[in-house]
Amino acid sequence: MNTSAIILMVTVQLTVTCCVVYFFYRVLTTPPRPEPDSYADNDDDPR
Repeated sequence: MNTSAIILMVTVQLTVTCCVVYFFYRVLTTPPRPEPDSYADNDDDPR
């Protein structure tokens, strides 16, 4: 394997690893969305 192939392989692996770490961080640190208290709050048709 020549030098340019090793550089490309390491660059791609680092890029993918950084993306995975970033999105795992985003998923694990996002606060949960508030959920409605009842079924009526979740209804689109106010009757």
